[in-house]
Order: sequence, then C-alpha cells, then structure tokens
Amino acid sequence: MKPELLANFKAYLAVEQRLSPLTVNAYLSEAELFLRYLQANRLDLESAGTTEVVEYLIDRQLQGVSQKTTARILSSLRSFYGFLQAEGLTDSNPVRVLKTPRIPRKIPEVLTLEEVDGFLANIDLDNPLGLRDRALFELIYSCGLRVSEAVQLTVNSIFMKEGLIRISGKGERQRLVPMGGEAKVWLKSYMDRSRPLLLRKSRLESALFLNYLGKGLSRKGIWKRFKEIAARAGIEAKVHTLRHSFATHLLQGGAGLRSVQELLGHADITTTQIYTHIGEEELKRFHQQYHPRG
Repeated sequence: MKPELLANFKAYLAVEQRLSPLTVNAYLSEAELFLRYLQANRLDLESAGTTEVVEYLIDRQLQGVSQKTTARILSSLRSFYGFLQAEGLTDSNPVRVLKTPRIPRKIPEVLTLEEVDGFLANIDLDNPLGLRDRALFELIYSCGLRVSEAVQLTVNSIFMKEGLIRISGKGERQRLVPMGGEAKVWLKSYMDRSRPLLLRKSRLESALFLNYLGKGLSRKGIWKRFKEIAARAGIEAKVHTLRHSFATHLLQGGAGLRSVQELLGHADITTTQIYTHIGEEELKRFHQQYHPRG
C-alpha cells in the first residue's frame, strides 16, 4: 500500500476537486481497493493499463457489485488516474476510454401527507430528545434536507426572524431555504427548551441538533431515530423519503420545477425532473384501477 499517495489523493479530491467529504471517502476507498488488487496480483500501478482495469472491474462484478457501484468505481478511478497524471506519476489515464454503465433511474418512493403527519405524530414529546426529533424531522421534510445537510447545520445556519436556513449541500454549494411555519415553531421550541438541556455546561458545541451527550447528532443517530419512529407509525421508509416527499408535494401543489430544483440544491434540473414522473405513475395506477380498459 501507498499511504502517502492516498493521503495526497485525498487532499486533491477535497481541495482541487472540491468534492464533498462523503464523496472523498468513497473515492479514496475505491482507490485503496484498486491498489490492494494490484498488489495481490503483483501488478505495478505505473504499468497497469486498460486491460488490467477491465480485469479488476470483472473481479468486482464477480463479487456481486451492482451497476451503480461499478459506475462509482469507474468515476473513482478516473479521478485517481487524473490525480496521478497531475502529479506526473503516469502518462495516461486507462480508465478514460471505458464507458460508464447506464443506470436505470428509479422513481423515488414518497409518503402521502397523511403518512408524514402520522410519522411526526408518533414522536414522543415528553423528553428533550423527542422535542429534538420533532424539530429535526419537521425541518428535513419542510426544507427537503439531505441527512448530511441536517448533520452539518449549526446554530448560525438558522435565521429565525427571516424564517430561513442556510444549507451547505453537495460540492459545498450553499443555498438559503425558507422554513415552513410548523418547522419554525418546532425548531424555536427545541432551541429554547430542549437544546439547552442537551448541551453540557462545559461544552461549546455549534451543531444545531445534539445527542444525549451534548455532541452533534450523527447520520447514524438520525437513521436510528427515524427507523424507530417509522416502526411506531407503521410505515416503511427511509429518512431520504422525507426529502422525496417534500419535492413531490411541492410539485403536486403547483410549484414550478425550477423553484423545486433551487430548493433541493440540484445542480442539474434533469435530477429534479424525476419527481414529475411520480404523478404520471399515480395516474397510471388510477387508470388501471378504475378504467374498464385499465
């Protein structure tokens, strides 16, 4: 293994490519796996070409990786070889000629408004953590947050008087998103009544949402709480389903696609367009259920 090379690659991704921490870690992990493969097969990085990369991809596919993972591997290795070229460690990028597999776009699962209300109603508000959860999930749904964006929120991200929050999204792109009335009420209640109890006196913690130790709530912590509440509500969903539901409910209410794109922080509007197909699927189901020729 080449720890110094990987450390430099990590810096290249974070500083020069300005990728998100999650993407940096994913690309770094794939580069490390590739180096381990070369080492195990007594292959040299400098002389490895397209044939060796293809053989590596076949090896990973035989292990059962999906098309989506294969696409990520290719993207990671393209960046890795781009880094090697920039550092003068190789003359060519053997991954550049390889085509990324086409990944069929899935229509996101969404909750009905009644299911969202039922989920939120199943949060126990008799303790500080429950009040935190209500504010957290109300905000995720009201603002269409990714889990990573919710984790990164600080007290300085909130502009309560203006009813806005500043979100740091993918690629460190920032956006201002209005809070809904319900989200604002629950967030203010959490910040006034619950957060001071969770925050330890000796700790200076800027994270908006805290765990029982007074530290910033983690992604895993949010996933765990969501799963517990969803089970009580009798629904099967993921935290990200709240973001999907936010976008879908906006479009169903008449919001413009471009506005929803801005609120979600999508760089490309084609990503947002997937939500327009949800309405089409509902129409198809309605037709099949009620039309005599359905």
